[in-house]
Amino acid sequence: MDTPVSPTSMTDLWKSSSISITESEEEEETKVHKVVSIFQRYIQPWLAEVVGSMLFIFTGCMSVIEDPLDTGSLQPALAHGLALGIVIALFGEISGGHFNPAVSVSVCLSGGLNVIMLVPYIGAQLCGGVIGAGLAKAISPPQVYYNTSGGAFNTVKHGDQIGPAIVAEVVMTLFLTMSVCMGAVNGKTRSLLAPFCIGLTVTADVLAGGAISGACMNPARAFGPAAVAHYWTYHWIYWVGPMAGALITGVLVRLMLGDERTRLLLK
Repeated sequence: MDTPVSPTSMTDLWKSSSISITESEEEEETKVHKVVSIFQRYIQPWLAEVVGSMLFIFTGCMSVIEDPLDTGSLQPALAHGLALGIVIALFGEISGGHFNPAVSVSVCLSGGLNVIMLVPYIGAQLCGGVIGAGLAKAISPPQVYYNTSGGAFNTVKHGDQIGPAIVAEVVMTLFLTMSVCMGAVNGKTRSLLAPFCIGLTVTADVLAGGAISGACMNPARAFGPAAVAHYWTYHWIYWVGPMAGALITGVLVRLMLGDERTRLLLK
């Protein structure tokens, strides 16, 4: 004969069941929170860099390909500067708004980017560059596209132009990466106007050095159209110059110009 369950036992059983359900729900919420945290910390910034780089480099390539008035550096300067300022404002709170391997290197050296994310960021920017350049090719008349090398950098045509082009890329990238690190990363000088200032820096650089090197300052901007249009002449300049400028910025910020939290010396 079955033993009757006392009211106390029933209450204990109900409480135990409620606790088990609560613990199970908490475990599920913890798992969901971890997944969301991983997405927001690693995947979402990567996606933002892909999309932002694609939009910026598409606009940059098209400003070179579709320049019917042959305005020289003016149209590319305005298009690059405006596009960069906009995508930084849109995606800056997600990824920091780099869209440039040189910027990622300088920000990483300045303490604004975890070194674990450096390679994924650069990979995302190169992917975005190829997609943006591919879209530019898809909508451009073939003759116009190939006459402009697909928006790739073709300013340097002779060996005697290499030296000035490298120096120009170093200095212009130094200016750009300094604007990023001091305007958006360094605590003491950080400003809400950083997207505007960074976009203006690109515009000024293109106007100043467009005739010398093309004013790339961005290996992803050089790589995308070079890969799509198969134009690799003196392509290495647009890696060496910008990366050197980024390294100089990182050293200056870490040793002298950064705030107390950033500086390695004279804290």
